[in-house]
Amino acid sequence: MLNPVETLQPMDDIDAYRTTARAWLSVHAPKFVARGALPVEEKLALGRRWQALKASAGYSGIALPKPYGGAGGTELQRVTFADEELAYDLPTVFFGVSLNMTVPTFAIYGRESARLELIPKAIRGEEIWCQLFSEPGAGSDLAGLRLTAKRHADGWLLNGQKVWTSWAQFSEWGYIATRTDPDLPKHKGLTCFYLKMNSPGIEIRPIKRIGCDQEINEVFFNDVFVPDTQRLGEVNGGFQVIITTLMIERFALSDAFGFGPPLGDFITLAQRTSVRGRPAIEEGVVRSAIASSYIDWLGQGTINARAMAAMTAGGEPGPEGSIRKLLAGQSRQRLSTLATDLIGVDALELDPAANERSDFTQSWMDVPQLRIAGGTDDILRNTIAEKILGLPQDYRPDKGVPFNQI
Repeated sequence: MLNPVETLQPMDDIDAYRTTARAWLSVHAPKFVARGALPVEEKLALGRRWQALKASAGYSGIALPKPYGGAGGTELQRVTFADEELAYDLPTVFFGVSLNMTVPTFAIYGRESARLELIPKAIRGEEIWCQLFSEPGAGSDLAGLRLTAKRHADGWLLNGQKVWTSWAQFSEWGYIATRTDPDLPKHKGLTCFYLKMNSPGIEIRPIKRIGCDQEINEVFFNDVFVPDTQRLGEVNGGFQVIITTLMIERFALSDAFGFGPPLGDFITLAQRTSVRGRPAIEEGVVRSAIASSYIDWLGQGTINARAMAAMTAGGEPGPEGSIRKLLAGQSRQRLSTLATDLIGVDALELDPAANERSDFTQSWMDVPQLRIAGGTDDILRNTIAEKILGLPQDYRPDKGVPFNQI
């Protein structure tokens, strides 16, 4: 079986890489398409087999180093393969957070022995990681989190609650942000860890959603022990670890319009739907939506190409991901809303075999989550204003104030 990273010379020949990936997918992907409304356990088992096959071919963990089971490729190759993979309705949803957000962070901050042991299992789909960030009172303002970690013997005891945790019910490992020193300002008293999700004292409760995948949970911690060897980064230096993850996350969440149906599907719908006896594609509001979405797509492509080139040259994901995610959510919501209007009452009948990538109704119901996850629209606009445009920061009355005095 060809390994694309080993057979392609030179490494920056992305067109050749895309051709090789597309050919490999055309042979193998159709066998793993999740047809019909599979029970979630069967869908997960199918997804694990798909991840294992990709790993053996060098297509899982593409940008992660070879010693950790990755392909040793580039971020540009990873994004290129993900783009081609989206052409198939594959059971990859369980592994998005794990491989695109938590494991890349763990690869930077984890101990070497742990990286060598755990990352290959994640790349093969044998173990899933979840990301324990948001809390009932800390989401957009993530530095306001209150779950505590207090010193205990050779480790820490965790107490508190996390919410909106994707796939916690199937995860073997969790990457968690905690507050270790409430006497420090809120951005400075945070520390990150990783822990087994079956640790004593952890309770996972599902949060039901209308349609879509039932992936989100609230997670409770009652004196959960974590050894200090499972700390990521410095004590009270966790906000830098969190920022690393968020920069990665905003690229991952915005790929392909945030995983909504492609623009071509909307154009086809508009061609086949009538409004006042004429094809909807002839309506000005429809044509304007198509043009706006296409402009957004071109802009995202340009931003992505520049960012990927920088990362391929050894840089890290930057604030540009905030622009991509903002555009992706807005574009997807605009198209999904207009598409459901064109479909009419038939849009109310949910197809249990559909998902947000293939069905406009599912996309419409799911897109508010996209516009919250990884930073709300307002947070993204602040990031763009401050980090890219160089505008002054918002007034922050809690800046420099000890967290326990806020």
